[in-house]
Amino acid sequence: MKKILILLTAVVASSCSDNLEGLNQNIKDPTAVPGESLFTGAQKNLVDQVVDLNVNLNNTKLWAQYLQETLYTDESNYNQVNRTIPQSHWDAMYKDVLKDLNTSAEIIAETEYALPADADTKANKLVVIEVMKIYAYSSLVEVFGDVPYTEAGDIEILLPKYDDGLTIYKDLIERLTIAIDAFDTTNGSFGSADRLYSGDVTLWKKFASSLKLRMGILLSDVDNSYAEATVIDAIASGVFTSNEDNATYAYLSADPNTNPIYDNLVLSGRTDFVAATTIIDHMNTLNDPRRPLYFEATADGTFKGGNIGEKSSYDNFSHVAARLETPTEPGVLLDYAEVSFLQAEAIARNFAIAGTAKQFYEDGIKASVAYWGGASADADTYIAQSSVDYDTALAASTATEPWKEVIGTQKWIALYNRGLEGWTSIRLLDYPLMAVPFKPLSGYPARYTYPIQEQTLNGANYEAATTAIGGDAAETKLFWDLN
Repeated sequence: MKKILILLTAVVASSCSDNLEGLNQNIKDPTAVPGESLFTGAQKNLVDQVVDLNVNLNNTKLWAQYLQETLYTDESNYNQVNRTIPQSHWDAMYKDVLKDLNTSAEIIAETEYALPADADTKANKLVVIEVMKIYAYSSLVEVFGDVPYTEAGDIEILLPKYDDGLTIYKDLIERLTIAIDAFDTTNGSFGSADRLYSGDVTLWKKFASSLKLRMGILLSDVDNSYAEATVIDAIASGVFTSNEDNATYAYLSADPNTNPIYDNLVLSGRTDFVAATTIIDHMNTLNDPRRPLYFEATADGTFKGGNIGEKSSYDNFSHVAARLETPTEPGVLLDYAEVSFLQAEAIARNFAIAGTAKQFYEDGIKASVAYWGGASADADTYIAQSSVDYDTALAASTATEPWKEVIGTQKWIALYNRGLEGWTSIRLLDYPLMAVPFKPLSGYPARYTYPIQEQTLNGANYEAATTAIGGDAAETKLFWDLN
């Protein structure tokens, strides 16, 4: 009997131990995050950072002088320090985008999919991730210059070195070429987990080719022959040919999956921004049909922008159009209008591609007007004006390179609501001319300064990078910005 009691006690103790251990397990949470979920999150983080209007995260719509602040004007006066804007972009790209994309790729590569249909999409998923990583790295190089690249993301290296910006950029282009060739358009990819193209591989291939076109153009002044070869190859592989190809992220109607601008302008309850005088003056002078599509008129029915760097009463100036305050307004990474202007630039630079600069220039304007809901007849009337007609405007320009002023101005107008690319276009083409702010902290920003955290934690590599680019100043022009 004693032996039986001892045995029962042991069984009960073992059972209780198992039950107690079970209490420490969270049965509601997955033991591993699927690679597809990480991809979706990284994709949203990327588009959010590009689209956002929050002055703590992205000031480029102010620097491209599309918008002006109402009360707090530091950012319009080129202050990068008070809100540590460079740190925000650095963290978003390295931590919220690239880290998750890398992990997503690792998980998907190791996953054995049970269904043949899922297995068939695996290779394309990895290529899509690669293209998204290239986009993120290209953004880092375009705003900072030299950045960590070959040692970035290695958990064994806490203080990564900075690589040469031009070397990185060319390597990204080569990676993009490999990715374009690797796409299998007979199979799908992420499906509904992809908020840009719903897994459509044909569209992803066009996006990658169009990104390659954009990156090639950016190198035109620093390595013209390489740029031309890149552009020719990109066009041959198939770039955007209509607004149906646009890379637009599908936001949802409920927070936290709404367009960040909706959060900035509506949910916040704040009135921090009005139209900037720079874009309003250009559009007024040109009688641009997109004015009511971009902005709300003032009480007297006119369009008026606030002076750059000055406090601007919200009630006295035009505001963004109601469309931009909707939660589901798509976030744009790249569109047909920009691709058209890029091809116009290529021909103006005498690159050996088919077509005329005038035709692509007009295609860019028409695509922009159509995307914003304007009528084709309005676009035709606009283009027919002597101030907009390509040949007439070219002849009237007093710029050293007139095409830069003509194409640059219309491209900048079309890039409205896309601050990063608007700012990049201004830096590359030097047109249109930006107004000098009321109390500028620096000259016109040619780059983001390096994050303060890099200066304090990765000092030796920071100092080496600063020396290599010619100084960690806002006015230091990057390797691609030579003129």
